[in-house]
Amino acid sequence: MRERQDLRARLAERVLVCDGAMGTMLHASGVSLDRALPELSVSRPELVRAIHSAYIAAGAEIIETNSFGANRVRLARHGLEERVAEINQAAVRVAQQAREQVGVPVLIAGSVGPAAPPSGRGALSLDAIGAALREQMAALLEAGVDLLILETFGDLREMVAAVQAARGLTDLPLVAQMTFMEDGRTLAGDTPAEVAAALERLGVDVAGVNCTLGPQGVLEVLRALAEHTALPLAAQPNAGPPVMAGGRFQYTADGAYFARYARRCVEVGAAIVGGCCGTTPDHIEAVAGAVAGMRPGPRRAAAVAARPAVEPPRPTPPAPETSQLAAQLAAGHFVVACELHPSGDGERLVQEAAALLEAGADVLAVAPAIGARAPISPVALALLLRQRLQVEVLLTATTWERSLTALQADLLGAHALGIRNVLCRTGTPPPRGDYPSAAGIWEVDSLGLIAVLQGLNEGRDCNAIPLGKPTAFFVGARVNPTAADPAQELERARAKLAAGARFLATPPVYDLAALQALLDALAPPVPVLLGVMPLRDFAHAEYLQHEVPEMAVPEPIARRMWAAGEAGATAGIVLAEELIAAAWPRVQGVLLSAVGDSAAPLVALVRAARRLAASQRSAAR
Repeated sequence: MRERQDLRARLAERVLVCDGAMGTMLHASGVSLDRALPELSVSRPELVRAIHSAYIAAGAEIIETNSFGANRVRLARHGLEERVAEINQAAVRVAQQAREQVGVPVLIAGSVGPAAPPSGRGALSLDAIGAALREQMAALLEAGVDLLILETFGDLREMVAAVQAARGLTDLPLVAQMTFMEDGRTLAGDTPAEVAAALERLGVDVAGVNCTLGPQGVLEVLRALAEHTALPLAAQPNAGPPVMAGGRFQYTADGAYFARYARRCVEVGAAIVGGCCGTTPDHIEAVAGAVAGMRPGPRRAAAVAARPAVEPPRPTPPAPETSQLAAQLAAGHFVVACELHPSGDGERLVQEAAALLEAGADVLAVAPAIGARAPISPVALALLLRQRLQVEVLLTATTWERSLTALQADLLGAHALGIRNVLCRTGTPPPRGDYPSAAGIWEVDSLGLIAVLQGLNEGRDCNAIPLGKPTAFFVGARVNPTAADPAQELERARAKLAAGARFLATPPVYDLAALQALLDALAPPVPVLLGVMPLRDFAHAEYLQHEVPEMAVPEPIARRMWAAGEAGATAGIVLAEELIAAAWPRVQGVLLSAVGDSAAPLVALVRAARRLAASQRSAAR
C-alpha cells in the first residue's frame, strides 16, 4: 500500500513521461506486423532491448514491456498459447536489462491489452477474459514489474474484468487506459463520464486514454475525464492517423506538434504523458523537454460531483416492423418468390418486377450481380423495388466482395428503409482472367454474416457494441441438396440455423431424390424455399450438369430436354411445374429464377405456381 501512496504523491508533484510505441519501432526495423510481436522478446531480445534503451535515453521515466496482446487468446492465433509465461517473463527481463545497461532508475510497466482484438469482441465471456488476462498478469508480476498498465480497452465491461483480475493478484500501482473513437465514446459506446465513474469505484491509481486518436482527440477526451474524476490522468495519443506508403505505415504528427499537445494534456490534469502508435524516441524526447518541471494542472471542484448509485432505467425502444415473409411462412402460405438479377437498367427491372407481382408473386428476391461489369448494387435495387412497388423484398447479401464493416453499414441502412429479409451467401468473384478470386475480400463467410445479423437483431453490432434499437431481420441461408458432400452440407446447414437463420433456400434443384433426402435429415423441420429455374434447352441442361459446381441434372431430365428439341423452352416450363408439384407440401415456397438477367420469362411460371398452390390447398381441404 505504501508503494501506491508514494506513486500518487509523485504524480501529484510532477509529470511522469512514459515511452512510445513498441510495435511502430519493430515495424520500422523490418518486422512484419502479421507476426506475434511479443514473441520477439524471446527470439530477438537484442532488438527489443535496443528500443527500450532508446526510449530511456530520450527521457522516458516509465517503459512498457513488449507484452501487449501476450495473452493466451491472442497468442493462439500464432500457435503460441502454451508460451504465455515464457513470453511475458522474457518481456520483463529484456526491459530490466535495458534499465541496467542505461543506468537510469525507470519504472517498468507490464503492458496488458484486451484479451481479443476488436474483430473478436463478443466472442469471449467476461469470465474467459478475466482468466486470460489473469494468467498474463501473473507472469508479469512474477518477473518483477513495478506497475501494470491496462491499455487500449474499447469496452468498459472488459476493463472492469481486467481490473478485478489484477486486484485479485496484486496491490501494485495500476494504470487503466481506455481508447476512444472520434465521437468521444469508446468502441463499445461508453462515455468518458461512465469510464471515469467506473474506474474511480474500482480504485485504480491512474485513469487515462490511449491509442486510436491523435493528440487533439486525446486532449478532448482527457478534458471530459477530468470533469468526472479526481484520479490522476494519463494521455498516450497516436502520432496522428496512419497512412500506407511504400508498404509501411507512416504517421503525420511530428515531435514538436506532439509535444505541444502533451503540454496541453498536462494543463488539464495529465500526470503521465507518453505516446502510442506511430510515436518514436524522437516524439518522447520532445515531450520530455516540453513537460519538464510541470505539475498536473488544477482540477475543478466539480470534478467529483455526486453521482446516483443506480442509473435511471433507459426507455425500451419500440419493436421494429417485422417481416411479412416470416408471417406468410408461419401461416402456412405457399410463398412464390421471384429472383431478379441487378443490371444497369433499373427502370426495366422495375417494369419486370411489376409484371411478376401482377402474375401473383408474393416476394421479389434480389440476386447477386452476374459478371464483372458494374450494375446497380443489390441493396440499391432492393430499395428501389420496395420504394416504387411497395413490395416485400428478399435481399441476397454476399460476403466475398465487402468488408464486414461495409456489409453491416449497408444492411443497417437497408433495414432503416424497410428491408427485413436477407438471404446470406458467401458467393464467389466473377472470373476476370486466370486469377478469378484475386478480387475477393472474404472477411466473413455466410455463416459469419448470419451471426452478425443475429447480433443486430439482439441489439449489438459486429463489434458487440449496443445499438440504439435492435433490428428485425428475417435471416435465410443457402443449402444445396446436390452438394458433393451431402453430410458436410447438412452439418453446415445446421450450423447456419444455430447461428440465427430462420429459413433455407436452395439453388435450382432438378434432383428431387436429393431434395427429399435433405428434407428428411433436417430436424426439426425448417421452412425451405425450393429454387426453380426452367431449363431453356438441352444445351442448358448440359451446361448446368458439367460446368456449374455441385449442380445435378438427372439423366431422365436431360433426355426429356433432348427430345423436346426446338420446343425446349416450353418443355422447361412444364418440367418446372412438375418439380414444384412433386415437392409440395415438403417445401413452403419456391424461389423462381430465369436464365440471364431478365426475369420476364418467369411470368407464366408464376401464374402456374399460384394455380398449383391454390389447387393443392383445395385438395387438402
